[in-house]
Parts: sequence; structure tokens; C-alpha cells
Amino acid sequence: MDTKIAIMREESIDIEAIKEAGKVISKGGLVAFPTETVYGLGANALDEEAVKKIFEAKGRPQDNPLIVHVNDFSIEDLVEEIPAVAKSAMEKFWPGPLTVILKKSDKVPLATSAGLDTVGIRMPANAIARSLIKEAGVPIAAPSANISGKPSPTEVSRCIEDLQGKIDYIIGGDHSEVGLESTILDCTVIPPCILRPGGITLGMLKSIDENIYMDPGIMKKPEGDFKPKAPGMKYRHYAPKAPVKIIEGDLQKTIAKINEMMQNYIDDNKRVGIMATEETKSQYKAGEIISLGSRSNLSEVAQNVFEILRTLDDSNVDIILCEGFEEREIGIAIMNRLRKSAGFDIVKV
Repeated sequence: MDTKIAIMREESIDIEAIKEAGKVISKGGLVAFPTETVYGLGANALDEEAVKKIFEAKGRPQDNPLIVHVNDFSIEDLVEEIPAVAKSAMEKFWPGPLTVILKKSDKVPLATSAGLDTVGIRMPANAIARSLIKEAGVPIAAPSANISGKPSPTEVSRCIEDLQGKIDYIIGGDHSEVGLESTILDCTVIPPCILRPGGITLGMLKSIDENIYMDPGIMKKPEGDFKPKAPGMKYRHYAPKAPVKIIEGDLQKTIAKINEMMQNYIDDNKRVGIMATEETKSQYKAGEIISLGSRSNLSEVAQNVFEILRTLDDSNVDIILCEGFEEREIGIAIMNRLRKSAGFDIVKV
């Protein structure tokens, strides 16, 4: 398959390319496109056969639900009802990195919801994404635009790397602003529950309902025949080729442990990648050391996590050692993604 590629900026959208890509979506094709969270791989959310192509292109498990992306607040035909708390969340955080889970209408095919009677919906903040949805004339179902299981793409080059020749169209924009997938808020339960942490934090959501809480299983390895209600809950995700180990605990003990482990791996002729921070990178004397950013700016760290995992893969390291982060606000989302990338291989110090 020939994949057409168009690169643009949010400030200078190529309308002709967007119209062309919109027609691809409306006719049942696949388009990768930028959002403020990560790049998405989109198809007509209401076309079951088109949605199935997403799973095929990504190698994605069929029981992993998709998020439906919309261009405005008119979602009444996609859902049975919109509870008051969902309306409040939408009004405050849309457009933006928040997905609300609602009871779906019959208009949304089961392929989109992975057989569930609920559907996740969000309105992206990225102007290119919203322009594409508008031109397509249909809501767009879109997981991340990568091969399933790999780190999500925050740069168009990674979409091209994974999907060129497998999909119809790739639209490139800027580096994803948030860098982690959207927060998912289940509004079908009382009180509403966060099923995936992201850029909209628990503290921010409590401003609309102080009873909103986070699913305690978010930071744990899923068990047995668990059926995911939201993307990313069940399977190993965000994983580079090299195994990842997360070292968590007191920072100075973490640095000491990573240096110890690094030397052991080097003695065993292994190439070691280290995911450090601005405050700690000088304390590692060997290995492929890359800073995620400053510990005083966890939004910067979040923005860089996936791209650095991919960069270390490009370096052909044999093992990746990563520092843990404080689980507060967006740090919870960072640790959720890192633990999943490591398959919950965690060293406590």
C-alpha cells in the first residue's frame, strides 16, 4: 500500500491535505494524525469494517476498546445519556486530553467498543485533529498510531516508522504537547472513576466532583481474564524492544542501585540505557544516559517518556534502567506508563 504523507503546523493547516485525508476516513480508510496527547490512528468510528482495519494495521488485540474523537459537544447520538458530571467534565476540559466513558448508543458498533456497552469519547485540543474530524464528517475512532505494544508516537517520524505501507495517509504536525494518552474518566459509575491517568489529573477532576477517585488497579499488573473497560488497562503497553526495569524509592538510593546494576550489566557485555533526569544525569558514569527533563517539571518528563524509550531502542541497548518518580498529579500518569513499559519489573530501594 502507498501511504501518502502531509506535514503541516497547527498555525498553518494544509486545508487541501486535510480534505483529502477526510475523504479517506469517510470512505473507510485509515489516517494517522497528531493530537496533543500522542499521534492517533483513525478510522470512521461508525464503520465496523473500517474500525477492524485499525486492529489489523496495529496488531491490536480485539478486546482493547478504542476512543472516539469528536469535533464538538454534539455527542447525543453516540450515547444513551450524558450524566451531569460528564457534562461538567466536558465543559471544563474539552477540547483537551480527557476521555469520558458513557453508555453507548446502537449507532456505535461493537467493534469500536470492543464488545462493551460503553464507549470512550473525547474532543482533542489539537487544531489539525479537529479539522480532520470536521472534514471527515464522522467521529473518528483512534488508538495511538504505532504497532501495538510499542511506545506511543509523539513525533510523526515514529508513525512513519511503524505504519508506512500499512495505512492510507499520515498527517504530521508538531511534537505532542502532553506526550501521554488522555485521562479516562468512567462516568457510568457513581462516583466517577479514573481508569487511566493522564494530563488531566485527579486533583483537577475533583474540582467538578470531589468524590471522583482513581481505580486502585491502575498501578498494578492486571490479572487473569480481566476485561478492559478502557484502552491500556490489560496488555503490556509502551514497551521498547529492550526490557525495562524501574528503580523506585529514595533518589540517592535509586542512583546508587542503578549504578550498581549498570556495572553488572556492563561486566556481562550488555549495552545499558539509563533514563535519568537533569538533576541526576551527571551521577551516572557509563551507559547510554538520556535525561527525561527536570524533576521540578513533571509535565516536561511526561512529554519525553515515549520518545526517549524509542531513542534508546534506536541505540540498540540490551537493557533500560529508569528512575522512578513521585506519584503526584501527572507523576501518577508517568509511573503508570513506565511500569507498563517494564511489564511491572520494579526494583524497590
